[in-house]
Amino acid sequence: MTDNNNSSVESCKKKNKMKNNGVSGGIYGLAFIGALVYYIQHAATFWLGVLGFFKALFWPAMLIYKLLEFLKM
Repeated sequence: MTDNNNSSVESCKKKNKMKNNGVSGGIYGLAFIGALVYYIQHAATFWLGVLGFFKALFWPAMLIYKLLEFLKM
């Protein structure tokens, strides 16, 4: 009987493993949408709008890189 209880506890632990990742994804999503709106509003041509889309995808990574560079970490 203990083996059945232990296996059910382990299966519950595996199911709940990645529940705490929603906040950072939400913050990144809001930042992406805000950057996308900014870059699209300032695009004069279609191709500058496409470039703005890619900038909106990668600007958070560059922001963190520059922050760590500034902090000399």
